[in-house]
Amino acid sequence: MSSENLQKNVEKALDEIRPFLQNDGGNINLIGIENGEIVKVQLIGACSSCTVNQMTLKSGVEMTIKKYAPQIQSVINIEA
Repeated sequence: MSSENLQKNVEKALDEIRPFLQNDGGNINLIGIENGEIVKVQLIGACSSCTVNQMTLKSGVEMTIKKYAPQIQSVINIEA
């Protein structure tokens, strides 16, 4: 998969997740994709200070991204 297609697939995954985050007063931005397997995101708004944001990142965000782009190994949050 080209890096352009990979980025589009990751964006599709984030678009699927965004309404749930926005419902809780937060959001998520794609910072970049490293080596075609590590997605860097930034949780913003209420999500940046939420006590369960690491659980959200792993069980929600990472799982959804892997559905669209199975080659992704992990998703990491870049602090603001």
